[in-house]
Amino acid sequence: MSRKKKSNAGRPSVMTPAVIGKLEYAFSMGCSDREACIFAGINPTSLYDYQKKIPEFTQRKEDLKETQVIKARQAVAGALATGDAATARWLLERKRKEEFCTKSIVEPTAPIIRYVTVEDTRAANNHIDSVINPNDGGN
Repeated sequence: MSRKKKSNAGRPSVMTPAVIGKLEYAFSMGCSDREACIFAGINPTSLYDYQKKIPEFTQRKEDLKETQVIKARQAVAGALATGDAATARWLLERKRKEEFCTKSIVEPTAPIIRYVTVEDTRAANNHIDSVINPNDGGN
């Protein structure tokens, strides 16, 4: 009895090297999964199925998403290396807020509570009546 070979017939995978390249490029720009899938022209389900099939791609994706942060850090470090005072001030205002932040933090105060009295209600009703019926004199 001979074994039948598994057929390779069926729909080809949308996860071609070109699609994976587009996904990786989008992830390196900091795109979300959805944005990267739109850019690559695939359904997010295809991405998630691929990640199940190739688990190491999930880690690569997360690493690529950090690329923008690394580039931004390099830009800040480069600006600091050239003596850019504006960048230095910006960094200190964010990293050492208590010492360099120019914004003052205002703590909220307790709300002022005033209870409505019977007299307040009567005065409001009289005012409403005088607006609705101006010829009655409010009565």
